[in-house]
Amino acid sequence: MQYKHTHSDLEKENEYPKLVRDKIPEIVAARVGHPIKTRVMEKREYDKYLRMKVVEEAQELSEAKGKVHIAEELADVMELLDTIITENGLTLKDIRSVQKAKVKERGGFKKKILMLEKAK
Repeated sequence: MQYKHTHSDLEKENEYPKLVRDKIPEIVAARVGHPIKTRVMEKREYDKYLRMKVVEEAQELSEAKGKVHIAEELADVMELLDTIITENGLTLKDIRSVQKAKVKERGGFKKKILMLEKAK
């Protein structure tokens, strides 16, 4: 599947300051004709913005239409997850191990079950 950027105009996407991919300031500066104000974050702030960005990208994924757009949004979410995993000294093997344990104990999502009421 080939990459094709799909523009979205969600309100959350236009909130600043925000974490952006490494080359975005250069791309935007070339488009507008002047440098864009940026700074490098410290670890604690970076962690906060990574998590906020996951929420933003998950929202975009929830509104994606079609296979190509879904793939693009999933790629963004996966890039963020890979970064969060690395930044927290974890490995994909660690995450998969927890995932398998949760599936064994609580199940997965393959049965497409929609719970219709809260337990009383």
